[in-house]
Amino acid sequence: MLSTLSISNYALIDSLEVDFDKGFTVITGETGAGKSILLGGLSLVLGKRADLTSLRVKDQKCIIEGTFKIDTYGLQNFFEENDLDYDVITVIRREILPSGKSRAFVNDTPVTLGVLSSLGESLIDIHSQHQTMQLTENDFQLKLVDALANNQKRLSEYRKGLKTYRKAEKELQNLVDVQVTANKEQDYNSFLLEELEKAPLKLGVIEELEEEYEQLNNVELIMEQLSKGDQLFNDEQIGVLPLVTEMRLSLSKLVDFGTNYKDLYERVKSVLIELDDVSSELQRLQEGVEANPDQLEQVNNKLQLLYNLLKKHNAGDVSELISIKNELADKVFETANLDQKIASKTKEIQEIESALEVQATVLREKRNAVIPKLKKKLESDLGLLGMPSASFEIELSASESFTLTGKDELSFLFTANRGGSYGELKKVASGGELSRIMLVIKAILAKYEKLPTIMFDEIDTGVSGEISNRMADIMKDMSGDLQVFSITHLPQVASKGNHHFKVYKTEGKERTMTNMKQLTTDERVVELAHMLSGKELSDSALAHAKQLLNSTLEV
Repeated sequence: MLSTLSISNYALIDSLEVDFDKGFTVITGETGAGKSILLGGLSLVLGKRADLTSLRVKDQKCIIEGTFKIDTYGLQNFFEENDLDYDVITVIRREILPSGKSRAFVNDTPVTLGVLSSLGESLIDIHSQHQTMQLTENDFQLKLVDALANNQKRLSEYRKGLKTYRKAEKELQNLVDVQVTANKEQDYNSFLLEELEKAPLKLGVIEELEEEYEQLNNVELIMEQLSKGDQLFNDEQIGVLPLVTEMRLSLSKLVDFGTNYKDLYERVKSVLIELDDVSSELQRLQEGVEANPDQLEQVNNKLQLLYNLLKKHNAGDVSELISIKNELADKVFETANLDQKIASKTKEIQEIESALEVQATVLREKRNAVIPKLKKKLESDLGLLGMPSASFEIELSASESFTLTGKDELSFLFTANRGGSYGELKKVASGGELSRIMLVIKAILAKYEKLPTIMFDEIDTGVSGEISNRMADIMKDMSGDLQVFSITHLPQVASKGNHHFKVYKTEGKERTMTNMKQLTTDERVVELAHMLSGKELSDSALAHAKQLLNSTLEV
């Protein structure tokens, strides 16, 4: 509910602050008094784009602020999703700066125009000639049918399933796309993987092979030097072992002459043991060294394979080659299992689709059940609004694909004349007829849905007499369920309001200003009399105005 509207430095408004209450509020004023300016200011609070022409004084900023009571609107999730502080008394502020920039705030938190516009749609529904064209939209027409069918919860569950369905379809398409690409690369990836699997990939393998290669490639040199070493150790004349053995024997004769000699003997003995071990190792190595051209070639081939793989895969070492091999193995495995994944996802989609079909069928059945009731209600109410021959043909047919509203296409045809040809609303209904149809529809929706505040902008244009009385009764009846505003030129409508505001102009020394005030009962009588007879008040006009107002107040 709109509680307060404050406007400063906007168009012809210098400064204005108005408090509103629940029920049916009427707004009147002479043509050109500024009712459209008031609507324009309110539209800015609801997220409409602004420009510098909005500024009354060009070097000062324009501020428009609206206070809303939103405890029954179920907007907590919206506030959480947009990181806003939720308060049952929410204040929306819009500022237009002299630079042309504008800023928007919800409970003093800056918001984008998109967020403000989304919130505004949940707060106030401004009914204008443009908004009447919603009548011709299939989604809006289905919304009316669903309201009578009490399909809101069913639609919510259906849309959850539809969201899952579309997500699964997207995932399936991604798998198919991956498969197309993967199939093209599969042979090549398999070849690369097989090549890497044949290579002796392990950490340190290149160093080991390079060492083995050097040994095999230098067999003659190694054998020559090992032989020479063995000779130096074991030659009877100059060999190290015979000489050291002879030294040990000499020193053994001195061990009894003191610890110094004994220690020296032990050291030579230890050296002899070590030298003897070295000699044995030399002989063992000699026996193990032999020329092996085949082994040399194998080692060389392995090294060349590893060198080539490093270059081919732009790898720095064998560990990187191992990582590449593992990645290729994963790709080959994934590709080989894509058929299974696609089959599984396809089955999942079929199961979701079956559930959606059931939900869509239930929605259609519920809709078909209330269409006769809706048709009768529309025709009956329009008959009271001066359209006694109004008739509708409302039919559902199954659509080929799932939509946000199910699998139904709605044919919503109309004729205003008995025996006339049915046609689409936008083609056969006049502007006045569309306005009356929209009023009836909004009245029906108000009984079945929690609608935001509704503001009717001269919806009664082109009607008078009893029809205007009936339109006023409909709007007042709606105000029992929600806050309703009506900007009107008709005294019959204005007299039905619980609250009556007048928009008027005042002429200052330098400029004209638009103002707005709430009328007292006496002021309402005068205003209604002016609406009945014009500027010149007559006793009969005043009497008629009192009669109109009293009949409303008595009710």
